[in-house]
Amino acid sequence: MSRSFYKYTIYILKKVSFNPKLFRKELLKASKRLLPHEYNELMIWVKNYTFQNPHLYNAII
Repeated sequence: MSRSFYKYTIYILKKVSFNPKLFRKELLKASKRLLPHEYNELMIWVKNYTFQNPHLYNAII
């Protein structure tokens, strides 16, 4: 996969961040499509993003 899918995933996660269930669903999709090092980077981004948006915290547990 190219780096653009990683950026697209972040874009989608920001768009669905109003709903924790959708956020989790998109995160699970990304885990299947991204390369391992991209997924690790994404999880770092997700931890920072959920720190700023606490209503999403349950979506990553």
